[in-house]
Amino acid sequence: MSYDRDYSQLTVVHPSTRALLGYVSSHSLKRANPNEPVSTVMNRFDRRRVKGYKIITPETPLEELQEFFVGEEFAVVTDAARRFVLGVATRGDLEEFLRRRPE
Repeated sequence: MSYDRDYSQLTVVHPSTRALLGYVSSHSLKRANPNEPVSTVMNRFDRRRVKGYKIITPETPLEELQEFFVGEEFAVVTDAARRFVLGVATRGDLEEFLRRRPE
């Protein structure tokens, strides 16, 4: 799927709770053994992270998203309650959007 859709990261969610567990990069997938579970190549989110998480939703202003990308490679877009993963946005996605946006 990553290759078919040109995704650079795919989110990994818990099968029953749908809680966000981490992500898999397309680079990791290329090196992965297809018989191994996803958990062997998954990058886990650190739930003990001291600075907390910035919630990125479809309503997040583009300026805030741009500031977020100063220290991050990509953003997981969720609903405001962080119950559902709606998508992933990358710096490249934002740059492409801003380049194509009519003024």
